[in-house]
Amino acid sequence: MEKRKEMLLQLFSDKCYKPMKFRELAGFLNVPKEDRDAFKHILDLLMSEGKITIDDAGRYVLCGRDILVGTFMGTQRGFGFVSIDGEKEDIFIGPTRVNGALNKDKVQVKIIKEVPGKKREGEVIKIIEHGNDLVVGTFNRSKNFGFVIPDDVKFGKDIYIPHNNSKGAVNGHKVLVKLTEYGDEKKSPEGKIVQVIGHINDPGVDIMSIVLAFGIPNEFSEELMREVARIPEEVLPEEYAGRKDIRNIPTVTIDGEDAKDLDDAITISKEGDNYKLGVHIADVTHYVKEGSLLDKEALKRATSVYLVDRVIPQLPHRLSNGICSLNQGVDRLALSCFMTINDKGDIIDHEICETVINVDRRMSYTNVKKILEDRDEEVIGEYKDLVPMFEIMEEAATVLRKRRRKRGAIDFDFPETKIILDEKGKPVDILPYERNTATRIIEDFMLAANETIAQDYFWRESPFVYRIHEAPDQEKIIKLGIFINNFGYAIKGASEEIHPKEIQSLLDKIAGSEEEMLISRLTLRSMKQAKYSVRNEGHFGLASKYYCHFTSPIRRYPDLQIHRIIKESLHGGLSEKRTKHYNSILPEVSQISSLCERRADEAEREVIKLKKVEYIRKYIGKTFEGVISSVTSSGVYVELPNTIEGMIRISDFKDDYYYFDEENYRLVGEVLKKEYKLGQRIKVMVAAADKITRTIDFEPVETE
Repeated sequence: MEKRKEMLLQLFSDKCYKPMKFRELAGFLNVPKEDRDAFKHILDLLMSEGKITIDDAGRYVLCGRDILVGTFMGTQRGFGFVSIDGEKEDIFIGPTRVNGALNKDKVQVKIIKEVPGKKREGEVIKIIEHGNDLVVGTFNRSKNFGFVIPDDVKFGKDIYIPHNNSKGAVNGHKVLVKLTEYGDEKKSPEGKIVQVIGHINDPGVDIMSIVLAFGIPNEFSEELMREVARIPEEVLPEEYAGRKDIRNIPTVTIDGEDAKDLDDAITISKEGDNYKLGVHIADVTHYVKEGSLLDKEALKRATSVYLVDRVIPQLPHRLSNGICSLNQGVDRLALSCFMTINDKGDIIDHEICETVINVDRRMSYTNVKKILEDRDEEVIGEYKDLVPMFEIMEEAATVLRKRRRKRGAIDFDFPETKIILDEKGKPVDILPYERNTATRIIEDFMLAANETIAQDYFWRESPFVYRIHEAPDQEKIIKLGIFINNFGYAIKGASEEIHPKEIQSLLDKIAGSEEEMLISRLTLRSMKQAKYSVRNEGHFGLASKYYCHFTSPIRRYPDLQIHRIIKESLHGGLSEKRTKHYNSILPEVSQISSLCERRADEAEREVIKLKKVEYIRKYIGKTFEGVISSVTSSGVYVELPNTIEGMIRISDFKDDYYYFDEENYRLVGEVLKKEYKLGQRIKVMVAAADKITRTIDFEPVETE
């Protein structure tokens, strides 16, 4: 494929080449008729890479330097931007130069204006690939036809629905539409309704609309469920053979109260100054066989999606909540990592093996916190036989954490959001969800197991899937260093390759200060996103040379995939044939898993934003005190103590004319010189909350 692409590029670059249409080009190159679809595919690939284009006469030519390929991002107001991979600045596309492009379309864009210091301007000259073929929206019926208003306001156009394609939808129905025509600058897109989700006011319809809009699979096929039905609900006698039996060792799981997919259990003891920690992970691959329908569907989903009112699982509940879940009082198959940890937090020995376990108690984070933090006598009495075990856990976790912090691991401790819904799915309370002793213990133990497994398999030179986190861009760190100098702080190494220890040192210095939130958020924004990779490039945030995801195979496909590799290694090692097999499939596994993780994260954020908007609507006109969490040229974002965030638009500051001081992340009044900056406390009134755009508007409340 690459050789053919290179050959074509050489042809198009030749001074003697005269632009040709497809049939002329295929004839010139003597491409047989049966190979012309493949030939067209190669040309399409070159177009999608931005290397060639089609001129006004339909002929193939090389792209000029002023023609780029990127993703179009639409807006409600008709204009848009094109994002180019590898380039930091987007290209502005005016409303008359969109030329029918829709949000998320892959397009060729021609640069028409380039002024130093300003955003480039361009024009869409070709739509290479449409980004959406399924759209979620609200149906409205007229006498002879209907139309759908997309939930995604960036889509920019209503969708025409012929009467015979409405699937019985009525006004106010949320629907899933398949586009049949994409329209252009003069004509609206056209589509047919493929699913009526439910009425806009029905419980759960709002969240399901988001699930479908992100294309998250939420149902399992009948064929797959027949395959699942053949999996036993209990461990069979013959499955114990060859496994280490640790059912006699006290074993617990520690999870949230609502968790049903329990994929990790803990054993621990202390021998002299050393801790013997066992992290036991559900042996999911024993039931999910490579190449099965179940395996293919698990890869397609790549992750479970946790929303406020439901979990969309990677595996059917019969597995995730049943035979693969480490439930209390039943035998389960596991893949275990036993680690010996000294009093300095070093892992001095380890063993990886297949086991059979039986969990003694299913513990919650809340009750373990009550035992270790609150010293609650009633809870201590209820679990008195296990209290010494939890105390050893706390000791071991503390030495592991100290060791990790010593090497420079970064700990961003921002509160998450906990949303309480009533039986109709309406939010009744929103609270910050803080980490506690129990959550940190499990986090420390899982990190230790993940690092141990990754290091072991790195030195085996085995095909593997690593969890990597690249170092931040030097330019962002330099900008951060300039900004924090205003507060008397500095980052060592800001002008060269930075070590994560310097980031954590900064966070330690600002702890408890007025500017803590401000600098913490800006520091987090300077970091890159973690992802999956077949190459071990280390984990910057954890200051770790070796890291992977091993501990959650029920809900993450990379974990399941490396379990398969580990189990093959335990049973005689990987043959040359199997090594080649894994080398061929793991890049795609890593890419799909990273993309699906992003998709799940975005869907979870959108659901949380939706429920926050729904909750705050009850308080329109009410006053709260919050903290400025972000400053932009459009205004400031203010976060309330319960994590709800809204925006004060720059035009709503009536006491002066404000401008955005980008270097110092603040708004400054031109006359009074009053300023609004990150981390500043401010009183606000809730002015509006829009469920469609999922935005909240605040107004400043003047104080004397």
